[in-house]
Amino acid sequence: MVFVPVKNGVSAEVALLVTDADTALALRSGEVAVLGTPRVVALCEEAAVAALAGQLGSGETSVGTRIELAHLAPILVGSTVRATAVLEKSEGKRRVFNVSVNDEYGLVAAGKITRVVVSIDQFMERAR
Repeated sequence: MVFVPVKNGVSAEVALLVTDADTALALRSGEVAVLGTPRVVALCEEAAVAALAGQLGSGETSVGTRIELAHLAPILVGSTVRATAVLEKSEGKRRVFNVSVNDEYGLVAAGKITRVVVSIDQFMERAR
């Protein structure tokens, strides 16, 4: 398999209107009705995947392998947050993204996500 090079700096932004289903209560990751950390992580992953859209070869995808995230501010239901992922570094099959989540008041979360480019067929053959 030949991996298609991806230029550093590619980016994407995704938005989320926070609903009851996105809360720590609903996700069973806490006892308060604010945006849950698992949903913040998923939103950052969504932005990283979107940044790679159209950048990979036929039959390739990327899979998450590492997440480092600081969740800094509680966000109420009804608020809108935006996650941005910017490709910082490509090393072989690894893609490292700087990610951040913001609302109208400022920074909500920030960190890094590492994804690895894989052959979909080979990856699924190894899945258990």
